[in-house]
Amino acid sequence: MTRIVVMLSVAGLCACLSATALRAETTPPGWGVDLSAMDRKVDPGDDFYRYVNGTWLANAKIPADRGSIGIWTNLMDSADEEVLAILADLAPAPAKQGPTGQKVYDFYSSYMDTDTIEANGLKSLKPLLAEINAVSNRRALMAVMAKHEMPRPISLGILNDPGDASHYIAAIAQGGITLPSAEFYSSSADSHVKARVAYRRYVEQMFTLAGINDAAKRADRVIALETAIAAAHWEPTRTRDIRQIYNVMSLDDLRTLAPQFGWDGWLGGLGLAGQKKFWVATPSAIGAVGCLLDTVPLASWKDYLTFQTIDGAAEYLPERFENAHFAFHSTVLNGVTAARPRSVRGMAQLNSFLGDGVGQLYAKRYFPPEARTEMAELIGNLEAALGERFRSNPWMDDATRKEALTKLSLFEPHIGYPDQWIDYSSLTIDRKDLLGNVVRSVNFGWKEDLARLTKPVDRNRWPTTPQTVNAFYQATTNQITFPAAVLRPPMFDPKADPAVNYGAAGAVIGHEIGHGFDDGGRRYDGTGALRDWWTPEASAKFEAIAAKLGTQYAAQEPLPGVHINPSLTMGENIGDLGGLEMAWTAWRRYVAKNGEPPVIDGFTGDQRFFLAWAQVWRGLIRDDLQRQVLATDGHSPNYARINVVLANIDGWYDAFKVTPDDDLYIAPEKRVRIW
Repeated sequence: MTRIVVMLSVAGLCACLSATALRAETTPPGWGVDLSAMDRKVDPGDDFYRYVNGTWLANAKIPADRGSIGIWTNLMDSADEEVLAILADLAPAPAKQGPTGQKVYDFYSSYMDTDTIEANGLKSLKPLLAEINAVSNRRALMAVMAKHEMPRPISLGILNDPGDASHYIAAIAQGGITLPSAEFYSSSADSHVKARVAYRRYVEQMFTLAGINDAAKRADRVIALETAIAAAHWEPTRTRDIRQIYNVMSLDDLRTLAPQFGWDGWLGGLGLAGQKKFWVATPSAIGAVGCLLDTVPLASWKDYLTFQTIDGAAEYLPERFENAHFAFHSTVLNGVTAARPRSVRGMAQLNSFLGDGVGQLYAKRYFPPEARTEMAELIGNLEAALGERFRSNPWMDDATRKEALTKLSLFEPHIGYPDQWIDYSSLTIDRKDLLGNVVRSVNFGWKEDLARLTKPVDRNRWPTTPQTVNAFYQATTNQITFPAAVLRPPMFDPKADPAVNYGAAGAVIGHEIGHGFDDGGRRYDGTGALRDWWTPEASAKFEAIAAKLGTQYAAQEPLPGVHINPSLTMGENIGDLGGLEMAWTAWRRYVAKNGEPPVIDGFTGDQRFFLAWAQVWRGLIRDDLQRQVLATDGHSPNYARINVVLANIDGWYDAFKVTPDDDLYIAPEKRVRIW
């Protein structure tokens, strides 16, 4: 199945919450922090992460079917159970929930019906493979890749145009590889070498399972071609920089860059005929693929497309394919040795392809409308806190400060669920044809995207679903999104202590708001347009502060010999520090208005605020997955999100009496203060 890249339009956290904190009881029963998880033998000034979570870390075990566990996976499990309850209630009469309810249940049923999947065999896959096998020349090759359900060596999507915030644009970027990043194809690191050997074996296995001869030779050709594609890929740190990846090109420019694509016919086949401009994120990588289209034998390209099609479809095929797919993608790459229950996997597929259909039912059952009001209240408090920090910021000049306050005033929150839903009426779902359902859903989604391309940006369109456990900032619309599934304990609890709600929910909200002013988000204005509104002086000071923060993260070594790459994680690092600064200011404003809270279980209100932040990021992750995340993901490891951030927060030093003798201590003049 086709793989689409999303280039820097949405920043996600893996967190968020709700806001009746201001109405919580003064000393509620169960005030919001799990004290049994703490290790009080650890000095909080030496390792605050272990001080708050050490006993849990020492005793928790990652299940065989997980790559990681923690607060976030707990929330995800809760959301999964709720969706499964909805599906169970649908079973007797799904049509009672209308056509969408019927489609939702039929798709899920098609995944759960393993007898039919086994009986169908490769029936729905064979027509796709036959199209590839029939290719006899380069033009026919491009025609096959012009079908959206087919794989291709580059990525294509419809995104908000950073240069014109009111319109969409067709975006083209590097893609076409199966391993997690280009580094896996060339690095001499043991883990990467082992992954390559296992990948070569897996490619051969998939050809064999599909009954295709000369599997070994074909696997060699696939690996060689993917290695060549990967060699031209830009590094992840480079693709984070909108200044480098926002390259607008005309059709003539594309013809010059990579004439081998035959752009007129290829784009026409994809429904993009008549488009006059394109966002080409990685021009040199696209040009390199063009050269490969000319120089790599046609047989190798056919093998590549054949394998990519089988691999993309494997989760929807008979068990032998699904097991092979899991053994490589989950066990080899992530260290996960057991699959999740089929019901959970089916629900995840359902969320991927009919997420809004599920979301309608989820929001109706689990998210009361009044919760939006409560969340909006807390968001407003955090925005006020950031405005206060902007106004008192010592390094920001007046011109930049004015623009920052204007952008802040234009922030728009999405809370709980969207006000409009995707209409699935034109999508055909067959309870007896899982792979066919997937192919039709992929094409349905592409047609939805094409329909939006010629219209103004729909600001009511969400980047996620209500049942998603995460939170988002979208730079091109200047919007923050908090789905219903994360508006619950321990992220937010109306019965919990206000200090805990500010330290958890408040810091998470602040993180998302802060993305609007991090090293990437700051390049967009309040309308979502790509515009440099910073004076050169303010910009230079910001860059110097960010570099100082980066040095702190670069010193962290989560795995032996592997350090955090601050160029990759800078946006999230700034989000964490700026978000906690915001939440701390909002908490102290609350205290100024309502008085100092009482001590609870030996902890002051300020201490409980910081305990809550450390609890949010409690978790364990397998080394294989952590190594992959460090190379490809913009988020720092959980312990660093606590210890590095808190070492820069003055209020934490006061709350826990941290002194120069403590390991985390940083002298006041050396602490990083973003806002």
